Amino acid sequence: MKNKIIVFLLLLLLSFSQQVLCQSKKQKNIKKQNLVEQAKKDSIYNANLKGFPVAPFKDTLFYIYHRVGSFSAENRANLISEKIRFLYNDDFFISDSIKIMPSELGNDIIYKGDNIIMSVLNVDTIQQKMTVKEMSEQNLKLISKAVNEEKIKYSTPNLLKRIGLTFLVVFFIFLVLYLVNKGFVSATNTLVDKNPGFFKGFRIKNVEILSPLKQEILARRIVTVIKWILSFMIIYFSLPIMFSFFPSTEAYADTLLNWVFTPAKSVFMGFVSFLPNLFSIIVIVVIFRYAIKILKFFVDEIKRGNIHIDGFYSDWALPTFNIVRVLLYAFMVVIIFPYLPGSDSPIFQGVSVFIGILFSLGSSNAIANMVAGLVITYMRPFKIGDFIKIGDVSGEVIEKTALVTRVRTTKFEDVTIPNATVLSSTSTNYSANTQNNIGGLVIHTTITIGYDVPWKDVHKALIAAANRTDFVQKLPEPFVLQTSLDDFYVAYQINAYTREPNKQPRIYSSLHQNIQDCFNEAGIEIMSPHYRATRDGSQITIPPNYS
Repeated sequence: MKNKIIVFLLLLLLSFSQQVLCQSKKQKNIKKQNLVEQAKKDSIYNANLKGFPVAPFKDTLFYIYHRVGSFSAENRANLISEKIRFLYNDDFFISDSIKIMPSELGNDIIYKGDNIIMSVLNVDTIQQKMTVKEMSEQNLKLISKAVNEEKIKYSTPNLLKRIGLTFLVVFFIFLVLYLVNKGFVSATNTLVDKNPGFFKGFRIKNVEILSPLKQEILARRIVTVIKWILSFMIIYFSLPIMFSFFPSTEAYADTLLNWVFTPAKSVFMGFVSFLPNLFSIIVIVVIFRYAIKILKFFVDEIKRGNIHIDGFYSDWALPTFNIVRVLLYAFMVVIIFPYLPGSDSPIFQGVSVFIGILFSLGSSNAIANMVAGLVITYMRPFKIGDFIKIGDVSGEVIEKTALVTRVRTTKFEDVTIPNATVLSSTSTNYSANTQNNIGGLVIHTTITIGYDVPWKDVHKALIAAANRTDFVQKLPEPFVLQTSLDDFYVAYQINAYTREPNKQPRIYSSLHQNIQDCFNEAGIEIMSPHYRATRDGSQITIPPNYS
């Protein structure tokens, strides 16, 4: 009886143990299934699930995509990297000591039996599309290989080899720099010393831009700059080679190369992408260039008189061409602007607006003078070489520009007058009618003679004085006008023609001298200025024998 009770209790205990084991296994399966389902949901709802690299020695071994419990994917990746670095720091590391051990939720990769390096879970295999076993074996190989390779890198033989290569590269750098310096010195000596006449200076027409000595000095400086740039490039590109010998400085090698190649690549790719726009710009420039050439041909023909346009003077051709050319170039710039690199940049646009505002604010007077110059051109009040008077300034026009007009006075003073002033002032052109058949410019002066002198004698003396004057035309003949009958005298005005308006001061001086001589010869007293005579009131002033 006692034995039966013991057997029953044993059976009961066995049954309870099986139930507990089944329940525990069931809970583990549920937990495992929940993790898998959650990972699948993460993959479904986030197709671009971010993976965090496991990179204990800079190079990435594999990625961690899923979290486990309170550990995020990033925390898991960082923890695995630290444990792999711990393996590297173990002086007695043996790669065969890394094993794969099954766990409740997958496999554990352990070292020396108890140090868990990482756990490969079922959720980790979703992204990789591998089984837990395949993924565990793959990660074990990657970890073992990475630790062994890192240890080999820092082994003493390899370190000595890298030091030797470094010294070899340094020796090679010094050798190349020596040869480069020697080559530049030899080339300079050959060019200068053995060819003394090589440098002949640089001239543009009759203007000497560079003398032979200055050209030689400039050439030497350019050669020196090229030599230093080449030497710097040799040293700069040698440093990444030396840095790449040592694992701890490999990052510096990449950094130095990126400083050069990243901008160079950016510039090159920018240039390649700009090529279609460049071709468009070239086509636009060529079209406008030949359009301006065609226009210039017609302008030259108009200036030569081969083409006549009613109402369009030949001297308008060149200024009109300049205006049209400026407008065409401005239109060309407007068309080209969108094709320029960076034209859509806010900075580029801001600078353009700023320059435009400065130009508008700082050039208001200049623009007013330019507009006035344009109006003067089409008004045609005078031309180069004309003798004119503007305000109080009289002289010969020596230059007409878009902004100013320059006049040289009879005292050889060059006076600069803004075109806006010219337009707002009254201008007198003394040369306008000197080249036609009218007779030329009429010069005139007035004298006053008393009523007791016959007017015919006065006319005769004035005409004789005019005919004696240099630069006065004999035909048409000079003539006299009696301009007023004043209280004490009669005003006589002598008028004579001349084709030399720029010699007016000399002509007037000579005319006045001749008037004095002729009147003295005729016994006629010039009553200028006012002259009052005391006489008997019964005496008359009518000349004797007046007819």
